[in-house]
Amino acid sequence: MKNIKEFKLIECQGTPYEIGTQWGEGCKESILKVSENISNFMEFYYKASQEEIVTSAMKFFPAVQKFDPYLVEIMRGQADATGLSFEEIFTQKCFNELTFAYNNISGLCTSFAATGKATQDGKTILGQNIDFLPEAPIDLLKIHHENGIKQFILSFSNSSEFIFSSAGMGMCANATIGKNYSFNIPVGCYLPKVMRERNINDAMEILKQVARGLGYYHLADINGHMLGIESIHNDFELMYPERDMMVHSNHYITERFKEEDTAPELQPDSYHRLDTISKLMDQNYGHINIEIVKKILENHEKNPKSICRHVDPKDQVSSVTLASFIMIPEDGAIYIAAGNPCECEYVRYEF
Repeated sequence: MKNIKEFKLIECQGTPYEIGTQWGEGCKESILKVSENISNFMEFYYKASQEEIVTSAMKFFPAVQKFDPYLVEIMRGQADATGLSFEEIFTQKCFNELTFAYNNISGLCTSFAATGKATQDGKTILGQNIDFLPEAPIDLLKIHHENGIKQFILSFSNSSEFIFSSAGMGMCANATIGKNYSFNIPVGCYLPKVMRERNINDAMEILKQVARGLGYYHLADINGHMLGIESIHNDFELMYPERDMMVHSNHYITERFKEEDTAPELQPDSYHRLDTISKLMDQNYGHINIEIVKKILENHEKNPKSICRHVDPKDQVSSVTLASFIMIPEDGAIYIAAGNPCECEYVRYEF
C-alpha cells in the first residue's frame, strides 16, 4: 500500500509584499534550510564563503529589478518574514546558476504532455517527476494574485517553481546543460513572470527573451495548445508536439544544439529515460489518462536511474524523485505525490 502523505498547503494573497510575507511565514523552516544547504554545499565542494556566494548572486540583481519588480517585492516579504537578509533570499533564487557556474550537476527530471487524439477524453494532461538531492525542500503554495490569477506552485528550494495557473495553463521544466553560458536573469526569477501571463503565446514570448540554457520548458493549456523551448547560451529553438504529444528529459533534442550538450558525459541516463517515456506514451496512444500517466511516472526501468528515481549507492551525489505532479487544465486540477510516485499516493488539488 502506498503512503498517504501530503505537502502542507500555504495560501497567500494581497500585494506582492504581503504574498511574500505570508510565503515566508508559512515556509520559514524550508527557506531557512535552503540558506543552510547553499552555504554548506558551496563551502564543502568549492570552499566558497557566504560573502562570495552572495556577491556572485547579487550581480544578477539589476537585471531582475528591471525585469520583474513584482517578484522583488515578494522576495522582500520573504526576507522580512524569515529574518534573512534580502540578499540571502535573492541568492536562493540564483541557486541554479550558482550551482552550474561551479560545475556541479545534480538535477534530473522526466516530463510529458498530451492532448487531443493522444488522450482518452481529448483533454490536455501534462506532468513530470521532480528529481534533485534528497535534502532539497519542496513547498506547496496556492497564490491569489491581485490580477485575479491563482496559482498552485511547487516551490523547489525557493530557487525555481513548477506552476499551474487558473488561466488554464501548466508548465514542466527539465535541466539541460550546455557547455557555455551567458547568464542574464536567473531561472528562479523569470519563471514566475512567465506563469503570471494569461495565455501560452505571451508566456512563450517571455521565455524566448530570457531562456538561455539551464532549462527546457513546455507549456500546455486548456485549449489543447502545447509548445516547448530548448535554449543554449545564445540561441533557442521552439518545439512542437508530434501526434499531440511532447516528452523530454535532460539532453538536447535540437540537432544544432547537440555539440553544446554535456548530457553524454554528465547525464547519460537521460537518453534511456526519454526512450522509456516515449515508448510508454506511444503504447498508450489514444488512451492516455490520469491512471496511465501515474504508472508511467512510477516506471523503474533501469532502476535506480529510472523515471521514478531512487538513491544510487554508487554515486557520491545522487538525485531522487522528491515529488511528482500531473496537471489537467480543463479540470483546474493538479495531482501531487509528495515523494516517489511508486511509494506515495497522488493527492488532488483544484482551484
